[in-house]
Amino acid sequence: MQYDKEILQVLIEAGCEGISVQKISRHVHNACNSLFNPLSQRDIHKYVQQFLLRNCKTDTSLVEKTKKGIYRLNVNNGMTQQLFLQFREDREIVEEAPEKDYSLDLFGNLDSGV
Repeated sequence: MQYDKEILQVLIEAGCEGISVQKISRHVHNACNSLFNPLSQRDIHKYVQQFLLRNCKTDTSLVEKTKKGIYRLNVNNGMTQQLFLQFREDREIVEEAPEKDYSLDLFGNLDSGV
């Protein structure tokens, strides 16, 4: 689901320090909300809380709780290491794609010897 992917991306970007549930839910809401598909911040926050609680139950879970309300990815989990690699590859692909300049030259060729 789109929410799960956004939650994992935020946790990857947060790194070892972790991030609060409130900030994760705000990011997911901003990333998935649109004019044609409005979402409730309360519903998103509830989903994020349930996702994090569901995925931090054991020591080998995908997510681990550091402090009250602060979560991070569990570095001891093999799936987490795979997510880091996948996220890095996705980021490199986006950075490698050069943007083409489609802007028009406002003054024409100034070196034409005029």
